[in-house]
Amino acid sequence: MLRLDYAEYEALRAHGEETYPNECCGVLLGKSESGNGNHVSAIVRAGNTRTDSAHNRYNIAPIELVRIQREARGRGLDIVGFYHSHPDHPAQWSPTDFAEAHWLGCSYVITSVEQGKAVLTNSFQLLGTGEDDKQFHDESIEINLAATKAQAQEGNE
Repeated sequence: MLRLDYAEYEALRAHGEETYPNECCGVLLGKSESGNGNHVSAIVRAGNTRTDSAHNRYNIAPIELVRIQREARGRGLDIVGFYHSHPDHPAQWSPTDFAEAHWLGCSYVITSVEQGKAVLTNSFQLLGTGEDDKQFHDESIEINLAATKAQAQEGNE
């Protein structure tokens, strides 16, 4: 299961709308909870370095990924997943998504953005012991609305 606050969920979906008709991409920071999946504390937008086919591919520059990982460690967090959008395509992993997924145990979130509007967001956890037996498994998403309500109440006080 992937757990995240409503604000992070909406932020990654908005990122997909902003970059449409190209794919967006980013990193999920948090903690992996044994038996309880990945808990996201923050998302970090990343630049899509694909210039040849950014409308249906994404790439996060290694130097940017290292910077994000260092910042996460400095905050006591880990990389627990990645997200990207599928402009005018389903929120389902593609053969390219699978071939380029290497972070075992991480969540891979995909948002379908149809005609500029985020429609459906799905998550898949990459499981296995290595490249030879890795597999994507459907992963449920739990959105914490309580944090959003608490923030709204603080703003009204």
